[in-house]
Amino acid sequence: MSTKEKILKKIEILITNHFESPEAAFKFFDKDENLTLSKTEIVALLKQAEISGFIRGMVSSKLIEGYDKDGDEQISWEEFKFAVDEIIDSSK
Repeated sequence: MSTKEKILKKIEILITNHFESPEAAFKFFDKDENLTLSKTEIVALLKQAEISGFIRGMVSSKLIEGYDKDGDEQISWEEFKFAVDEIIDSSK
């Protein structure tokens, strides 16, 4: 299993085992309640998913780069849902 696959699996486990739904996870990590996840909020999600502190910053940047469709450098609920669906689909 590649590093990317391991990281995505940890995120999937966090969301499916600790939250009632992906929306509940999104709301939990959206600390400022602005309906987007900032890089800081994504880092908190990665920490909760037990992603190593050394790579959290890089991974959060890559997640934003890969899923931020509107270019605001944050992840909206729609972008988050798309990412979660993709993560879950890739593990099947």
